[in-house]
Amino acid sequence: MNAPAPVTVTDDRAAQRFEARLGGELAGVAAYLRAEGLLALVHTEVDPVYEGNGVGSALTRHALDAARTDGLRVLAVCPFVAGWMERHPEYRDLAYENRSRVTD
Repeated sequence: MNAPAPVTVTDDRAAQRFEARLGGELAGVAAYLRAEGLLALVHTEVDPVYEGNGVGSALTRHALDAARTDGLRVLAVCPFVAGWMERHPEYRDLAYENRSRVTD
């Protein structure tokens, strides 16, 4: 039995998304917005053909590792990313927390 092809992830900054490929084919994307000190992960989508191959996890791990490298906090707007971070406590320190004291 052959081992599955590894998922490769790249950052397409012009398109504001991480792209995951399996065997050279686009398998999924994680859209983001960058602001000073913040990476907002807004949507993750995996092609149904590639579901169950770890594409969403690879996208999320790559995005969070990139945020850590760049010193950014992460706002997990995407429910998949938010759930993934909850299941991986080693990344919880990246979670953005609103520290504003401004009130109406």
